Amino acid sequence: MQSKGYKAFLIIISIIVALIFIVPLFWMLATSFKTDQEAFTAGIRWLPKVFTLENYQYSLSGQNTDTPVLTWMSNSLFVGIAGTLIVLVVDTLAAYGLARLDVPFKKVLVSIFIGSLTIPWVITFLPLYMEFNKMGLLDTYAVLILPYSSNAFGVFLLYQYFRGFPKELEEAANLDGANKWQVFQKVVLPSAKPVIWTLAIFTFMGIYNDFLWPLVTTNSPEMRTITTGIAIMQQGSFVSSPGKLMALTSLATVPAIVLFIIGQRSFIKGVNQSGIK
Repeated sequence: MQSKGYKAFLIIISIIVALIFIVPLFWMLATSFKTDQEAFTAGIRWLPKVFTLENYQYSLSGQNTDTPVLTWMSNSLFVGIAGTLIVLVVDTLAAYGLARLDVPFKKVLVSIFIGSLTIPWVITFLPLYMEFNKMGLLDTYAVLILPYSSNAFGVFLLYQYFRGFPKELEEAANLDGANKWQVFQKVVLPSAKPVIWTLAIFTFMGIYNDFLWPLVTTNSPEMRTITTGIAIMQQGSFVSSPGKLMALTSLATVPAIVLFIIGQRSFIKGVNQSGIK
């Protein structure tokens, strides 16, 4: 049985870790409500003397051709949602096939999937860029979506769950006259919702927060994502406007936070069910 001192130690460590993540977010949000002059001269003052929405109004006004924030955010949301949906479809089918169907060279394929998890993204960066360049797809939505259309992590995550799914339920559905597709659609998928939510959150966050690939493969302002837009404005118009920059950054965090809040319970349950510690 754990001692009270050990539990207190764990609570203190948890609070410290939470503060490490919360303090920068709080500073970002507080600065977004300050004027640029106060943000530069206020020192370590946390809260602004006078709250102002000017920074948000400037970013969302739609009148600034150099900061099309709504376009950047819509691009990020579209790319993130489209890429996530494709990943869910491809990875669920691939994982279930490997876990339940008589696929030739199944063990070899599973080993390849697991082994590919060790390959750094930077190694495939240049070949992918050259392929899309030859196909003339640079600076399009295709180049922003297709590289994320499937991933080995999602296949491995769902494969672990499908392997542990009770075969008796599938056999019972077969006795009732259901074919493999009906078993997969009406028996397996409903029970896998927490794991699928987990994969959806991981995938969307990865696509939405990606910076390097959209930066290299897009040139026109209307094709930029919010991450590349923030980086450009940090070195451009907002270099001397920390308040506006923090407002822009705060707006960029909203979709990811909303997604996590909506799927929080399913995310935690899915991590437990998939066997990932």
